[in-house]
Amino acid sequence: MSQQPGVTIYVTYEGGPGARFDRAYYVHHHLPLVMRHWSQYGLESVAAFFPAVAQAGTLAICECCFRDEASVAASFASPEAAEVMADLPHFTDLAAHRSRAMPI
Repeated sequence: MSQQPGVTIYVTYEGGPGARFDRAYYVHHHLPLVMRHWSQYGLESVAAFFPAVAQAGTLAICECCFRDEASVAASFASPEAAEVMADLPHFTDLAAHRSRAMPI
């Protein structure tokens, strides 16, 4: 029996140098909130990455590692998803963009 591969979703935030993005809130409050709500559905880990130099473009990347495709679907369809999304204005005014990592 083959095991399904994990699924990695990247959430990126893009903007100019003056865009509001509170890194401390994101790391210390938002990501733990995401883990607390979605680990029950198969989210295995989250990590935040920030560019070394502030410039226009990508300001932050979140790597969300899920157990499988069903875990992704269950997390985003969960009753807790509304609370996760409602937390965004606490750290940014930027839109979150989601993409799925695919092996090449």
